[in-house]
Amino acid sequence: MFKYLKNMVLSLFGPENIKKMLPEVEQTACRRLQRWSIQETVELKEATAAMIFDLTAKKLISYDQDNACQNLRENFVAFIKGLLSFPLDIPGTAYHKCLQGRKNAMKMLKNLLNERRAMPGKSRSDFFDFVLEELQKEGTILTEEIALDLMFLLLFASFETTSMALTLAVKFLSDNPLVLKKLREEHETILRNRENTDSGLTWKEYKSMAYTFQFINETVRLANIAPVIFRKALREIHFKGYTIPAGWAIMVCPSAVHLNPAKYKDPLTFNPSRWEGVEINGATKNFMAFGGGMRFCVGADFAKVQMAVFLHCLVTKYRWEPIKGGNILRTPGLQLPDGFHIRLMEKTRME
Repeated sequence: MFKYLKNMVLSLFGPENIKKMLPEVEQTACRRLQRWSIQETVELKEATAAMIFDLTAKKLISYDQDNACQNLRENFVAFIKGLLSFPLDIPGTAYHKCLQGRKNAMKMLKNLLNERRAMPGKSRSDFFDFVLEELQKEGTILTEEIALDLMFLLLFASFETTSMALTLAVKFLSDNPLVLKKLREEHETILRNRENTDSGLTWKEYKSMAYTFQFINETVRLANIAPVIFRKALREIHFKGYTIPAGWAIMVCPSAVHLNPAKYKDPLTFNPSRWEGVEINGATKNFMAFGGGMRFCVGADFAKVQMAVFLHCLVTKYRWEPIKGGNILRTPGLQLPDGFHIRLMEKTRME
């Protein structure tokens, strides 16, 4: 089932489709940054979460928040806030709001799917179209319930983790001016090498962002956004004097590896250059920011594109200053209790 669902997701977020999405990702980032620059301050976690959710929802289900009668993202926010809360299902508690958020989101997704089913001739070439096509196939193992659960999971995973990574990326840049200088130089070089300065990012330019990829790797290594990875022992395992019986659940803690001084020199130091010359095409024993093994995150490439393109637009066109917040709390998920508020300003021609 996992392989089947993975191939379904890759039909939308595979390398070839991501290439086609590159202009839209850039346009979205540029529009949002311009909008934020005319505000007095912007809380970056909330702002990037809204940006990424709107883009992902549009690609998955052609959902347009501006023209929708209900706010789909609000239900996901309620779900996230109560996800690790005490399981007391009483109105007013975070756990109750979490359950209601998921219930309402699933209801909205089902209604949207039914609306699409009622208009078979109107193709939008999104994930809904693919799901409906699969559901109509004879002998398919896909059910409507599984499809809706998958859509919920994709929307949840995409905007929460990527927005946190982007927020921390900007915080790390604010705290490390030499890293910002080097990152900005890479992206300004891309602009200088263009024949047409007004053209958008190309796939070749994206793939040339060597230091940007090092920066992204270091951001997600130090952030450890996903606190744990769950796996199941398929056979009996002997590890450092312990025996893990077959069938037992295993909770892998990525930070135990990412912050291990035996694996990373000065692990608490933010140093993107540690990734220079290191080829990362998937999960390794020492790098699990996007999962590991056969369950490697299928949206990892899409997340990296969103981060790299956002950073390109940010460092070439804007400067910023932190206003308040930025304190990190782990409970056990990563949180910014006071948010991360910045003032964003367009760069002048002389900067």
